[in-house]
Amino acid sequence: MVQSASETMPQSSSCIGILDFLRGKNYFITGATGFVAKVLIEKILRAVPKVGRIYLLIKEKDKDAAVERLKNEVIGEELFKCLKQIHGKSYEAFMMSKLVPLSGNLCEYNLGMDSDTATEIARHVHVIVNSAANTTLDERYDVALNVNTQGPAWLLEFAKKCKNLKLFLHVSSAYVNGEREGIILERPFHLGQSIAEERIPPTSVPWLDVSAEIKLASDMMESLGDDNEGAQKMRDLGRERARIYGWQNTYVFTKAMGEMLINSKRENLPIVIIRPSIIESTYSEPFPGWIQENRVTDPVFISYGKGQLPGFVGNPKTVLDIIPVDMVVNAIIAAVAKHGTVGKAQLRVYHVTSSVSNPISFGQVFDFACDHFTSFPLLNSKGKIKEFKYFSSMDSFSSYIRDETEQQIGLNGDLSTLDPKLRLQMRTECANRLQRFARMAELYEPYAFYKGWFDCSNIKELIQNMSTQEKKLFRFDVESINWKHYIKNVHLPGLRRHVMKEKLVAVARL
Repeated sequence: MVQSASETMPQSSSCIGILDFLRGKNYFITGATGFVAKVLIEKILRAVPKVGRIYLLIKEKDKDAAVERLKNEVIGEELFKCLKQIHGKSYEAFMMSKLVPLSGNLCEYNLGMDSDTATEIARHVHVIVNSAANTTLDERYDVALNVNTQGPAWLLEFAKKCKNLKLFLHVSSAYVNGEREGIILERPFHLGQSIAEERIPPTSVPWLDVSAEIKLASDMMESLGDDNEGAQKMRDLGRERARIYGWQNTYVFTKAMGEMLINSKRENLPIVIIRPSIIESTYSEPFPGWIQENRVTDPVFISYGKGQLPGFVGNPKTVLDIIPVDMVVNAIIAAVAKHGTVGKAQLRVYHVTSSVSNPISFGQVFDFACDHFTSFPLLNSKGKIKEFKYFSSMDSFSSYIRDETEQQIGLNGDLSTLDPKLRLQMRTECANRLQRFARMAELYEPYAFYKGWFDCSNIKELIQNMSTQEKKLFRFDVESINWKHYIKNVHLPGLRRHVMKEKLVAVARL
């Protein structure tokens, strides 16, 4: 029988006391079937099997549907294979004894739960972790506002009913800092604050009224039809409002406004806001390379590996701020224990990022990707892996990728002898591919030229508070990351195995 991490780890009196805090506590986690939440659940249960109950808010119509999703999307996930080894035949019984699925909705009063259930949960919860978010960069404005801005406010109202609450932790994004440049400090947002006001020379912008933004989206939605045209206008509105106030897209704008509401409504609650950068696959825990779905950079990696996308818009010297998900989760747990123990009515922000501590450039990332795909070509790769090219404008990139795509598909020669149906098929494939690449470039362009670096002084202080044993069990020292090894031997193999479902890709174990 494999032992849990806590059973094999000696304790030290000079520490935060992470294991002691976690043991016996009850947790309420939103976004329970999402990437970060799953890794968090796995680590808590593996490190502290004597944890209390973990209540999981799952957006479903009833309890039976929530239980079904829990079994299919959490308990049955490969991520939990170490726990399966630890508990053997009693694995599912152990998981069901610890995990309590709740059907509900973050965007409703009492989180969509009936009053009796809400009262019962509020009586027992010690820690709330909000990892629910709509992460689509150009989502409809009304949808993004509902989940990313109003959702945290609804959850905070529920938190105020939890009489034994030790901490409210909100998972945000380092990119809520918008168009800020240089070293960006770990500071909270205040209601009405905008990035555009900080520009030099200053830019005159209207006061950012979060309530007015919510009303604007609601009123516009009522005036539009529920069709594709209406949805596109709502996406356009989100982009427009974000750029007016100094944010790159709807996602980071609505996440920033969510932080503002948390700060303005927190009263005497102890609050921690965790701001990770680009979250990618696990570095080492519970095993290297686990990932769920395509993350931000992954569509570019995959298209490059297929030989379809040999270049992209961006500056190769731009720092690409990446952070493995297990380090994000370990930082969350350490922050929960530290601030949950103190219980002080304050708001603390942590950047879980790499751009200052251990930077890696856009160019380095794709040099490592080139090495990987050259040595281990994708099983369905049809194009030759070339040295990655970088373009300083959308126009130059668009021109280049059109020529490349037409050549790859075979549209650059004499097509007169081809069957008309084949010609149409080739042209359709070319158009679809170009449309996909154009959308990727439009969404990622601001980050491919990003000029900000995220200070992480608070994270370094948190690490300093930990004992040697805690640092081993809850590892999130970004300076220890070997980027070449991670990209080539961990992340890309993990992406191929867990997202692309290639069967024979080995992931290196640290």
